[in-house]
Amino acid sequence: MSKEQDILKWFDGELSTADIKSKYPEEDFSVLEKSAFYAKQFSVPKVDAEAALTDFKTRTFNKPEPKVIPLQFKQFLKVAAVLVVLLTSSYFLFFNNEKAYNTGVAQTETFTLPDDSEVILNANSTLDYNEKAWKENRNLNLKGEAFFKVTKGEKFTVNTSAGSIQVLGTQFNVKQRDNYFEVQCYEGSVSVRSANEHVILKPGKTFRMVNEKLVEVADFNAENPSWLQNESSFNNVPLWQVINELQNQYNLKITAQNIDKDVLFSGSFTHNDLNIALQAVTIPLKLSYKINGNNVEFYYYEAN
Repeated sequence: MSKEQDILKWFDGELSTADIKSKYPEEDFSVLEKSAFYAKQFSVPKVDAEAALTDFKTRTFNKPEPKVIPLQFKQFLKVAAVLVVLLTSSYFLFFNNEKAYNTGVAQTETFTLPDDSEVILNANSTLDYNEKAWKENRNLNLKGEAFFKVTKGEKFTVNTSAGSIQVLGTQFNVKQRDNYFEVQCYEGSVSVRSANEHVILKPGKTFRMVNEKLVEVADFNAENPSWLQNESSFNNVPLWQVINELQNQYNLKITAQNIDKDVLFSGSFTHNDLNIALQAVTIPLKLSYKINGNNVEFYYYEAN
């Protein structure tokens, strides 16, 4: 077991990586190096020395002699420990098939799923799915907003914290933000299911829930979501949701004290010019704003 003993010495830090690679040049140590890395992430439980000493003093000394573990068995335990770490590391390295995408403020990302379906992820959004299981189960999780162009095939499901959307092959937009859930169908048909609602959407229909309550299933007239053209559009949407979207598209913290944030807003704002965007939102509501760095304050202005 000379090689195994050398590996154990290397694993314990008694033998350097350069030494063991030079001693066994034909071996591939890449997996062992990863295993050693993961093993170092485990922390040893802390021991209360004073409590342990007190416990020791209270013990009786009329106990049988402890059994001596043979040296070979100790070596076996070390090898077993290495194998456990190898198996654990192998799972994370080779069997974790979760694929995830994330966007930050003012970022969008376009990518293709394994079935050639296309997804465009809007700002401050996350999406993940199991790549290995995709052929049997086209199932993914979304937090934020995304536009989907789904190829025809088996059932395609988008899961959100507010509800799920199922299609076979179509184009649709899903927006799930805090206390806001909206689905728009652009092509084909979309099944939307929440805790209390189940609706089949046809092209040109939108489903909207605010604060977990169904607001409307209504018509809309657009070929694509406006955010694909760097613009956010709203139709009778509460001001607080418009403010949230401004913060998703610009690096801002917006406050609106003494303002009714449930007032409904219809309109749009650009993603390319902060002042124009703020004016587009505040002027129709007879509001004004102040900018201080990344902080913006909305307030009522007094007409002369």
